[in-house]
Amino acid sequence: MRTLARSLLLPGLTALALTATGCASTSHTGAEPAAPAPLTPSADGTSQQLDVAAAPQGEPTPAAVARSGSKGRTEKSTLKVASYDAATGRAVIAKAPPKGPSQAPSTEKSPEADKPVAAGDVIASAPAPGAPNGLLAKVTEVVGKTDRGTEVKTASTTLAAVLNDDKADGKVPVDPSAVVVEPLMKGVTFSWAKSEGLKFGPEGAKLPLGNLRLDVNASVDTAPEAPASAGASVSGFVQLAPQVEFSYDGSQGGGSGPRGAFLGMSGDWSSQWKLQGRAAASTGAPKRIPFAKLHTSPVIQVGPVPVVVNLGLTCYIQVEADGKVTLDVQQDVKGDFKVGGSYAFGKGWTPVSSSNVKSTPVQATVTAAGRVKGALGAEASVGLYGAVGVTGDFAPYLRGEADVKATASSDGKASVSGAWALYGGFDLSGQLQLQLSLFGTPAFERRIPLGSLNREWALASGGTGR
Repeated sequence: MRTLARSLLLPGLTALALTATGCASTSHTGAEPAAPAPLTPSADGTSQQLDVAAAPQGEPTPAAVARSGSKGRTEKSTLKVASYDAATGRAVIAKAPPKGPSQAPSTEKSPEADKPVAAGDVIASAPAPGAPNGLLAKVTEVVGKTDRGTEVKTASTTLAAVLNDDKADGKVPVDPSAVVVEPLMKGVTFSWAKSEGLKFGPEGAKLPLGNLRLDVNASVDTAPEAPASAGASVSGFVQLAPQVEFSYDGSQGGGSGPRGAFLGMSGDWSSQWKLQGRAAASTGAPKRIPFAKLHTSPVIQVGPVPVVVNLGLTCYIQVEADGKVTLDVQQDVKGDFKVGGSYAFGKGWTPVSSSNVKSTPVQATVTAAGRVKGALGAEASVGLYGAVGVTGDFAPYLRGEADVKATASSDGKASVSGAWALYGGFDLSGQLQLQLSLFGTPAFERRIPLGSLNREWALASGGTGR
């Protein structure tokens, strides 16, 4: 089986998302994010309310520097990370090239914007050579000048060192055109649509702006004694409009770290998928078959600070069956999801997970006795600067039980003989990781589970004589 990696190079996603499989389109504007507005001082005159937006596209994102001895105020600089060596922690900091040869110097530029870095400074950078996930580090020593810039030694630090006592709260839509897709089996296609009429993939013309769609059509294990006509397969698609949620509250009361913080992913999704044939899990346990990996690292601008968010998604098919029941079931589901971690001073990190779904009419045919459960789900991860902070597993499913033959639809029409039932639902689980302490909060000693969220609803059922 050939593995194909496709990098979609037009500007823009994230991720990750979580997923089922998509049907009717969800509404999403998909408008290009506006440039960050000027910082707004808070009422106490010390902290500022920072805007949260996508970093400007089509031009280099300047690094932000918190100068030592400048009362912790972080400002946008004219510097960039020219190179970084993760093994030694050494970096070369250079002056970024001007945006245009005729552009006049900004009258709002800080006098320290061009100043070389010094020991004690903290730098936050978008992805750079040697730092594909961006860089958030404190300068511990200036080694000296080189022909590429100033070489420095660095150490790890936290967002609290650059956001200080400021506040920020916002949602940033993920640009689907920046996703890197790695199909893991044949029969997988990827589509997206964004503003300015840019569309990609076989289904791109049908999608609302800002949405991405992943289609799959794959065979699964069939019971050994099943006839050729009962070959098992799963087909369908997921359609998502994911967004990153980020908040930070550095106001007084948080001790040496922030008073509050949140990192997560949310969005709308719709799904349609079909399970056919007499499926079997050969081991007797649920069989999970990954069919595609997606990942992206969007840069969000939190005031002057470029924050690199890492989103990953592994989509999978999972079948749990005894090989005795034959199904022909199709379900359409729409809903939304949210998964993340929330921090409050004095309470620590707590998990956040929620999903609201609605199921549309389903057509189903069930033959013979047995049980089957099939899911099209995804494992998703959200992190900062390459460190995973939240993981989640979202699996919309169909479940059937039967002892004879039945044909039915959820509008009440049925022709049955015997007892049978069909259910739709979803499972949502995950955990918070140690790396959430990157916000500057106290590190917790173990992973915190999100808890298991399960919702199930009856699709159709019947009994003898109906």
